[in-house]
Amino acid sequence: MIAAIDSKRGIADDYGIPWDLPKDKAYFRSKTEGGTVVMGYRVYLELVEPLPNRQNLVLTDGTEPLRSGFEPILDLEKFLSEYKDDLWIIGGAVTYQLALPFAEELYLTKLTKDFACTKFFPSYESDFVRVSQS
Repeated sequence: MIAAIDSKRGIADDYGIPWDLPKDKAYFRSKTEGGTVVMGYRVYLELVEPLPNRQNLVLTDGTEPLRSGFEPILDLEKFLSEYKDDLWIIGGAVTYQLALPFAEELYLTKLTKDFACTKFFPSYESDFVRVSQS
């Protein structure tokens, strides 16, 4: 999983991500490029096009067709229990919550400010150990 979180584990407000961090965007790009990303439907709706140089998978109920370059996942838990290669969970809040039990690593950019978010990364501290920090 990869995310930027504020001081209260916030990841977004009702309008999207409330911060602009060019270095974190570059970090996200460098980590996920060439890989597979899994996103929730709301994240998908915010994207104009698929993230380049990645396989773009979307958690969806299947009632609406996805745009070209995106592939559906109808059952995230089943998908994650059967998928054997590395992938990146990139949000949003519900997708993070559903995927957390399957996560082996978290790559988190922790911001020191509270951005008054309305969407949050799930509690993870008791299930993971920090192995590096920069």
